[in-house]
Amino acid sequence: MPLVTYFTSESVCAGHPDKICDAISDAIVDAILAQDPHARAGVETVAGANKIALFGEIKTTADINFEKIAREKVKQLGYTVPAWGFSQESEFSNDVHQQSPEIAMGVDADGAGDQGMMFGFAIDETPELMPLPIAIAQSLARKIDECREDGTLKWLRPDGKAQVTVRYEDGKPVGIEKVVAAVAHDEAETAETVRKDVITHIIKPVLDYYKFDLPGDEDIVINGTGLWHIPGPESDAGLTGRKIVVDTYGGYARVGGGAFSGKDPSKVDRSGAYAARYIAKNIVAAGLATKCEVGLAYVIGQPRPLMQTIETFGTETVSQEELHAFKDKIIDTSVKGIIEELDLARPIYGATSAYGHFGKAELPWEQLKTVV
Repeated sequence: MPLVTYFTSESVCAGHPDKICDAISDAIVDAILAQDPHARAGVETVAGANKIALFGEIKTTADINFEKIAREKVKQLGYTVPAWGFSQESEFSNDVHQQSPEIAMGVDADGAGDQGMMFGFAIDETPELMPLPIAIAQSLARKIDECREDGTLKWLRPDGKAQVTVRYEDGKPVGIEKVVAAVAHDEAETAETVRKDVITHIIKPVLDYYKFDLPGDEDIVINGTGLWHIPGPESDAGLTGRKIVVDTYGGYARVGGGAFSGKDPSKVDRSGAYAARYIAKNIVAAGLATKCEVGLAYVIGQPRPLMQTIETFGTETVSQEELHAFKDKIIDTSVKGIIEELDLARPIYGATSAYGHFGKAELPWEQLKTVV
């Protein structure tokens, strides 16, 4: 008999309160880097009922209209109805200040912008070399948003969640056990119509793509409370960096101590995690292992990591020495080396704000490098 196990991951839509905050913070980072590639930024956004607030620290020559960026992002995400208790017309405040000179001193010398540990992961379960549960959950969240944006489901409102449970036999994914979706919708729409449309236009196409059948009707849950009309921060406040497990591997692998969004690449919470994923993905893609977790750790002000580990869970085809030699050919894991190899000092971070930071082919840390 095979060993049967289950794993569940979740994702959220771009209009989820925490993701609104990630999107605003990353839009500000992108705007700053577009003018000043050497800028330093740690921008935190809070979204609540009819309120948008910015906090954090920057060091830059860029001239940025913080309020305009925030309001445009809120509008772009679909919050255009003041009656929902949150929109581009909500009250705005800005308490971003200059970066501490004590932090700047180390960072300006190509040191890490903070201490911390970061992990990167890859596995051969999907074409993106991501764990299957989070890959499907991210795809479901993206599909919910696409159906709202392109008008397929006109009753959809911004905000939403998706969750999937995958059945494994002897460590291999073999089926979908349960699917959960929560979607905000127009008051005029019935729960029956919402359920039917979500299954037809969102869940089935995504599972078809991954070549899995729908689970039984009793194993599909749509809006567990029965209805959901008011989306966004009116119902639940948002905060930058609060969806770190959604942003990474859906709980399938370890995550580091810091979130990503709102930070320039000198902050190793961000750049170190990207480098670790880059190494892990290249190891799996090169056939050196089928499952790989890379760990890095840094101290503020120092350029190189204090720890570099490669865990392949017994799936490696070469020695540890060969894995580390491969890593060294892939990338220099100093802060400066990561930023230069992955070309991180540019406005690319808006693409990471929703549906995870990994598994997107266009991002530099997802590229495969030929090693000779």
